[in-house]
Formats: sequence, structure tokens, C-alpha cells
Amino acid sequence: MRASHETIYTYIYLLPRGELKRELISYLRQGKKGRYRKRNKATERRGKLPNIISIEERPALVAKRSVAGHWEGDLIVGKGHKSALGTIVERKTRTVIMVPLKGKDALSVRKAFEKELISLPKQMRKSLTYDNGHEMAQHSLFTSRTKMKVYFAHPNSPWERGTCENTNGLIRQFFPKGTDFNKVSRREIKKVQKMLNERPRAVLGYRTPKDVFEKEILKACG
Repeated sequence: MRASHETIYTYIYLLPRGELKRELISYLRQGKKGRYRKRNKATERRGKLPNIISIEERPALVAKRSVAGHWEGDLIVGKGHKSALGTIVERKTRTVIMVPLKGKDALSVRKAFEKELISLPKQMRKSLTYDNGHEMAQHSLFTSRTKMKVYFAHPNSPWERGTCENTNGLIRQFFPKGTDFNKVSRREIKKVQKMLNERPRAVLGYRTPKDVFEKEILKACG
């Protein structure tokens, strides 16, 4: 018999109680107390961004991970919501780009994301799936400059950007909640990025994201 990861999570979160449950959760990579994040009513009241393209319009091949160059993006918010770290993860290869930010405003995020992505071959810049955060308010200009379409997930649906959510959990092991990213150097951030991209992953047949990504570049540009 084989049990899926969802079956295991369901057992850990729903059945055990007390000390046993705390012990089992401590063995999970991210150590979360629950399966999904709580809804933020303040966020729900902020209103929708203009001219967005829904994830429902995203090509089916993106969900299949059959082609490299499709990314997911997010922010990891720092202490007191006064700083943040940008994360961009390639869906097929799980390659992560960690983006140092000067601010959480739309202008700062757009410029920082563009700077990181524009250095990639154009074949590896196909799309970006993001949540409804207002830091992506300049998505139209971002698309114009990077040639990457931006698709927006449904509100309160982190599983639609599951690759990025899982990667953020790994990054939190190095920069836990309460980290002030204004005090973290670009060198430190890129050191963690290198470690994650050179770590063998079971989902990649125990190859590293770096190796798989480089092979995808050769295949796309060859």
C-alpha cells in the first residue's frame, strides 16, 4: 500500500491530539500548525487591481509543468510589515530567485523583479503567476519590459501558487518570522538562494534545480 502526502498531512493535522500532535508537526519541514493560511479581511477590502489577467486564462501547459520559463512570485514580509523579500520560483525546475527589495511599494517591486528576470534568456521568461497584492500594481509595465505575461491567482488561494508557497517555507528556515530584511545584506540573501538551487530535490529525481534549469536553457536556446 502507498499513502499520498495529502493523506499523511490529513492524519497529522486532524487525528492526533496534545503532545503527540506537537511532536508530529515538529517533524514537518515547515512546522506549520495548520494546512492553509487564514484569510485576512483587511486584504479582502483593498479592491482589485486594474486590467489583471486571471489565472483561469493561463494556458493549460503551465499547470502541467511541461515547459520551463513559467514562474510564480510572492513577497515574504519582514518584521512589523516594514520590510520584505521578493521570491520568484520557476515551476518546472523549482529554481528560486530571491529578490532584495528597497521597499514593498509597486515601483520598488517592479524594478527589483525586472532587474533579476531581464538577465535571463528570453526563452525562460514566459509568464509570472502572482497573488492579488498591490505590490504588483505595475504589472502592465512589468509585462511591457520583460515580455512576461502576469496571471493573477484567485484571492485567498495560495495553493494556486503552491511552488512558491513551498519555497517560501524553505526560505523561512533561514529567515524566520520577525526578520528585518532591511538588515539582511544582498550577499546573505544570494548565499541562501545558491544553497537552495544547489540542493538535490526528490521531485527532480534528486537532481538540483540549478542543473535542471541549465539544461532547460540549453534545450530552449539550442
